[in-house]
Amino acid sequence: MELNATLNAQEQSLLRMQVDSFNKAIEQGKKTSQNLGKDDFIKILITQLTHQDPTAPMEDKEFIAQMAQFSSLEQMTNMAQDFNRLANMLSGSEATSSLGKAVELTDGDKVINGVVQAVTRGAVPQVLVNGNYYIWEQVTKVYTNADKE
Repeated sequence: MELNATLNAQEQSLLRMQVDSFNKAIEQGKKTSQNLGKDDFIKILITQLTHQDPTAPMEDKEFIAQMAQFSSLEQMTNMAQDFNRLANMLSGSEATSSLGKAVELTDGDKVINGVVQAVTRGAVPQVLVNGNYYIWEQVTKVYTNADKE
């Protein structure tokens, strides 16, 4: 029995797409941040309230200011998440709008021309060109049908 250990071009493209998608998903969890998040802010506030001197409690103005900072931080966090979702939707919409159009894309050192036959949606949209899937970010040009004829 002989084992074939070579991948054809379509299998290589599919594997590359899956690896890129997986790497992008795990990179988000590994990014270190020098900024405090809302959970950190709450921990600091609780620690501060727990260890305050009962004979000299925190001033109302300080407490209100800290709560306002927390509220602002939470709103900014929610807004950043919303912008991220919007960017993903726009990228998917842009990829979908290329269906049936001629595109030029780069795959390593190669420049590939073809027509978008299918589009996958999600955080990392992909286009099917010449029988292979490519990440939407690899597309460098999209032509109207009149431009390529």
